Amino acid sequence: MPRLTVDTPTGPFTLTEEDGALTGAEWDTGGGDETPLLIEARRQLIEYFAGERVEFELPLRVAGSDFQRAVCDAMRAIPFGETRTYGEIAKTLDHPAQAVGQACGHNPIPVIIPCHRVLAADGLGGFSGRGGVETKVWLLRHEKAAGLLI
Repeated sequence: MPRLTVDTPTGPFTLTEEDGALTGAEWDTGGGDETPLLIEARRQLIEYFAGERVEFELPLRVAGSDFQRAVCDAMRAIPFGETRTYGEIAKTLDHPAQAVGQACGHNPIPVIIPCHRVLAADGLGGFSGRGGVETKVWLLRHEKAAGLLI
């Protein structure tokens, strides 16, 4: 599978492509493949981190259960600069908030699928990406989201 690493303010971030769709993103190094999709994804990530992009327009494929895909769709629907709670997403999907939190933690394409925009009812909640909650806080500050919490 082609992989491309992008330098970001939150560290090296590697995108993975499979059959014409992004299937993964992680804070990691080790990708130098330049397919048209990965080049476009890099461009959009650079624009996002520069404050010039608020929405990603890339083909994505999320592996996992129907529920995992539904949670990822719900996260993608959260606008830039806004947040939702695990409980709010849970109500719309008719599942427990804990299950939503676990699905957020298994998001295969963080940042592009903005799991950082999902918070606990009483605070930030967790973040499974490199840097943990500190990276989540950085992303929320970048988006000027959740100002009362951070």
